[in-house]
Amino acid sequence: MPDRFVIVLPTYNERDNLERVVEAIGAERARTPFPGDVLVVDDASPDGTGELADELAARHDWVHVLHRPGKRGLGLAYVHGFRWALERDYTHILEMDADLSHPPEAIPRLLEAAADADLVLGSRYVSGGRIESWGALRRFVSRAGSLYAQALLAAPVHDLTGGFKCYRRVVLERIDLDAVSARGYAFQIETTYRALHAGFRVVEVPITFVDRTVGASKMSKTIVLEAVWRVPLLRLRR
Repeated sequence: MPDRFVIVLPTYNERDNLERVVEAIGAERARTPFPGDVLVVDDASPDGTGELADELAARHDWVHVLHRPGKRGLGLAYVHGFRWALERDYTHILEMDADLSHPPEAIPRLLEAAADADLVLGSRYVSGGRIESWGALRRFVSRAGSLYAQALLAAPVHDLTGGFKCYRRVVLERIDLDAVSARGYAFQIETTYRALHAGFRVVEVPITFVDRTVGASKMSKTIVLEAVWRVPLLRLRR
């Protein structure tokens, strides 16, 4: 099949950000090495994000919407988006946040890097990568989380907790999405770890991560604690 990508954007109460990120992605589509689409996966956002997504889909034939009946976790939103993509002829499946913390201008670089890799990570923690607008505590929690997972899993990846990724189709077909059990940000660790252990080549591309300026972060103690106990469980299961 000819190369074609789709970007999976999970949303929950992102009405103030969604149009901006979709239009920013649209501006980058002219620079990508091959054509692609956007899939908004909305969890019945009470702020009307789903309705706005439908309006954007009516405006742009490259925007699609998947409505879910309620808030069921980031991990499941991605899994449902991935399954939607695998039912169609996409060769590359990307994921990114809908709050503009991941730079849309890096999309072409991730797709270009996928020519020689199976999974490309937009990384904050390799040379050239950085974070803007985070306080010291948030920086510590994020960096410590990546180092913790890297050490326990013996994974040769610097940014295991990042959520800006480009998968070649075969990766998602092979890693058994039914077995991916993490629901929060541990989902990012688990999917990358499964790709590594399936023998896929994983590379990191530096990005500048910018903290959201509109809306509230979805990070919580529950999400952090899930990552703490799921990482050693992943290693034990291997």
